[in-house]
Amino acid sequence: MEDGLKTRVLLVDDEEDFLSVLSERLEARNLKVSQATGGEQAVEIVDQKDFDVVLLDLSMPGMDGLETLKKIKADHPETEIIILTGHGTVQAGVEAMKLGAEDFVEKPVDIHVLMEKIQDAREKHVLVMQEKSREEIEKILKSKSW
Repeated sequence: MEDGLKTRVLLVDDEEDFLSVLSERLEARNLKVSQATGGEQAVEIVDQKDFDVVLLDLSMPGMDGLETLKKIKADHPETEIIILTGHGTVQAGVEAMKLGAEDFVEKPVDIHVLMEKIQDAREKHVLVMQEKSREEIEKILKSKSW
């Protein structure tokens, strides 16, 4: 994350103290962090703004993490999502990965491990977006009769 562009992260968790503390820790590491306190709010925010990585709590009231993951991936398949949970099971992690999560991290979060996973997810997001742009440029060039 040494490059000049800050990694844009959406942190989604219903525990406001956790949300606040982790946001501060990520911002101290030069990430641009937005917050959502639930799945519905996260989906609305992702619909309005592009993120490199979404850090998504698995266990939330209302729309849980798996349902939120499904909705975000349905409309924004290029979005990289890392599942965070204090109530994780291997089965839930496997299910999240099958649904398109980039990775799975249990709370309490080791900030160094999380930063590595965010970096990996951001790099993958950048590559996906570059490929998408390349395909769009090729499509435009093929449609022109030069």
